[in-house]
Amino acid sequence: MKKYIIVILSVSIGLMTGCKPSREKTITRIDNLEKSLFAPDAFSFNQEKADSLQAYYLEFIKDYPKDSLAPGYLFKAANIAMNSGDGSKALGFFDQYIQNYSDQPKAPMCLFFKAFIYENMMRDLDKAKETYLLFIETYPAHDFTNDAKLALVNLGKTPDMLVKEFEEKQKADSLRVADSLAKIKKIKKR
Repeated sequence: MKKYIIVILSVSIGLMTGCKPSREKTITRIDNLEKSLFAPDAFSFNQEKADSLQAYYLEFIKDYPKDSLAPGYLFKAANIAMNSGDGSKALGFFDQYIQNYSDQPKAPMCLFFKAFIYENMMRDLDKAKETYLLFIETYPAHDFTNDAKLALVNLGKTPDMLVKEFEEKQKADSLRVADSLAKIKKIKKR
């Protein structure tokens, strides 16, 4: 009887481990697909390959959540979703990153990208403002903090509005320079 239990356990363990690709095989698949998708000679973005790559990233994260490669793969999956125009999916991945890997260096960027997605893809300006403010409060010394502040100043403005503001600022600056030059000429004449 013991002999049969040992055989059944051995077969069960063999089936469970044999059906799942090893960590190294998954990494190799990911590396090969990344090279194929992001090759310099690739003429266009291949959504099918991007979806496959994203699936491999998620499979790896599910199987090896504590692995040192998992945060990077999750960040890459989020970026693929964002660049594919799937803002909802990207937000989910960035949230997952922040929740599971908040101590990692890319966590601040995930929060910034969330605000960017709310603003530019989801057109939810209230959530964008809230997220930019949270970013500034949480990471006041980050390289993207000034970008977040600038985004808040320009939140909701159309490109035409931004161009008009720029032109008005240039005109005002030109008038100030002209006024300063006129004052300098008056002083020199004395």
